[in-house]
Amino acid sequence: MHSAFNVLWLYELPQWLFCLIVIIGFETVALAGQVATRKVVRRWLGDRDYNDVVGQYLSAVGLLYGITLGLISVGAWENYGEVEGTVSQEAASVAALYRSADTYPEFKRTELTTLLREYTRQVIDVAWPEMRRGIVPLGGNSLITGFQRALAAFEPATEGQKAVHAETLRQFSNMVECRRLRLDSVTQQLPEILWVVVFAGSLLSLLLTWLLIIENRLLHDLLTAMLALLLGLLIFLLATLDLPFQGHHSLAPDSFELVYQQLMNP
Repeated sequence: MHSAFNVLWLYELPQWLFCLIVIIGFETVALAGQVATRKVVRRWLGDRDYNDVVGQYLSAVGLLYGITLGLISVGAWENYGEVEGTVSQEAASVAALYRSADTYPEFKRTELTTLLREYTRQVIDVAWPEMRRGIVPLGGNSLITGFQRALAAFEPATEGQKAVHAETLRQFSNMVECRRLRLDSVTQQLPEILWVVVFAGSLLSLLLTWLLIIENRLLHDLLTAMLALLLGLLIFLLATLDLPFQGHHSLAPDSFELVYQQLMNP
């Protein structure tokens, strides 16, 4: 979430603890607000029974809020899947580029394959930990530039080398494009206004439960706690999907690890 909420430290916690803190926060607000407003509501409404009216509003708000939260969650899930696909595509481009570079004449093959191995290890060992902290990694720029210069300096001598060189240039452009998309995704997240809508909808839903008059206080508290639990779980899910690279729940560099172990490991 945006820095205005000052909760990015939650992504550094284990996933179960992150979820627990969110749920406890919602339960605390829900039950504390209910206890604080119970006497005021009874004094305000008197003995009149407005449960039917409040229930109808609660149903309407729940329906609209559920649709809104569902659409936002679907959008966040689709973005998460797109980022995951971009990572896999970049790793596949690196693998294809490595195979093409391995067919170059020896004086150029060693230079190109070495740079690709160093880049892959840099992504796994340096870039990924930085992305998990919300930092856009820049350490691979020098390796990309070095590879580009080494590739551009090669002059194909035969028709076969020309064909391989053209394909290698295309694969390199594809890899750079996927890399740029990955780096752009590090800081992309839901707009702050959407988080305001999400939390405002949650608070309004809880507020309507506080307006219910139920003689059995334990039942009233139990119903409110169950609603708070559901809202907390949904907010946790949305927060988890919002930042694909941050925290213990983030995307892992498995695709790059697989390419390195199966293709590049000497």
